[in-house]
Amino acid sequence: MSTDKPVVVYGASGYTGRLICEYLREYNIPFLAAGRDHQRVKEAVDAVPGVETVPHEIVEVEHDASALAEQFRGAKVVLNTVGPFARYGHEVAQACLDIGAHYTDTNGEQNWMIDVEQRYGADFAAQDLLLSPGLAQMYTIGEIAANICLETPGLDTLDIQVFWKGYPTVASTNTILTNAAFAEAFYLEQNQYLAWPADGGLAEVVVPGQHELGLALPWGGTSHPVWFKNDPRVANARASGGVFNRELMQAVPQIVTAALQQMEGKSEQEKYEIIDATSAQVRSEMPPRENPRINTSLDSVHASGPLGRSHCVIHGNCNYKQTALLNAHAAAHLLQDRPRRAGFASGCQAFGHRELLGTLRAFGLVLNPIVEVHQ
Repeated sequence: MSTDKPVVVYGASGYTGRLICEYLREYNIPFLAAGRDHQRVKEAVDAVPGVETVPHEIVEVEHDASALAEQFRGAKVVLNTVGPFARYGHEVAQACLDIGAHYTDTNGEQNWMIDVEQRYGADFAAQDLLLSPGLAQMYTIGEIAANICLETPGLDTLDIQVFWKGYPTVASTNTILTNAAFAEAFYLEQNQYLAWPADGGLAEVVVPGQHELGLALPWGGTSHPVWFKNDPRVANARASGGVFNRELMQAVPQIVTAALQQMEGKSEQEKYEIIDATSAQVRSEMPPRENPRINTSLDSVHASGPLGRSHCVIHGNCNYKQTALLNAHAAAHLLQDRPRRAGFASGCQAFGHRELLGTLRAFGLVLNPIVEVHQ
């Protein structure tokens, strides 16, 4: 089997996958919606307003590299939303290499990003293909803000923060627990990865634009130390994030600690079973559709150097929509042109931070950045 659709949305039955289908329809890009359960994928895609106006196909496929390659062959871009990606991503990345397709995903797993670069980066580059994990609101908007700061020369240190209003999906909750169980979280210091203290806990941070302090966590280390490790402008990068809801943030370490206690002495398979069960208890249903009056986001980056300072804040709304639009934009670009960088590359490295910002602005998802520079 193969497809005549140029773009695959893998995991289309999920919250983010369905939103990606919505934006592909707005771009008028034909797509293949794929997942492990045909009925669930069909229900999700059928719920996309106006989906009948764009050619699309729905398929059920086994999560196996050979099966995925056979089903996706003919596509030029695969947008992967099936996580946790350290657990499920390898089969999709390998399938993309086998069929010669570009790859993006929406991961929030620093360990997956480090691993995927080492395992697949050179092979994707050799085929002039893009391997862009972590194309998502929680990381790409902060990366855009960081690159705006770095337009001022002489800055080498990034202090990055992301906040949003909303609740995690099943997949994001599962990712938090998977990160805690199987991976360290790193920040970047003098171009070297250093591990965050395992018992660091919540930190109170200043949130631009409000009087109340926020609570933040390293959140698995985030993608920023990975993307900026090979950036000659940057030597140091730390990132943290959280939700505006303090009570929810205070509960996160408790949930993680309780799950880790259950996992002590267990096999890897048993640990995954505990993670899946805990995730379902936290949030087992599809979250409500985002409301821009409620679901806001904020990304703040302080960049500094020996004799310079820059601060960029980007306010937005509907972070899952931002993630979906970024992936639809990537597909639209890759169907018409090469990425700016092939192989392992971030959204900003592949498409340009100003280009991504312009798309988010055009769809009404972010405000014009607030930038303050002092030299």
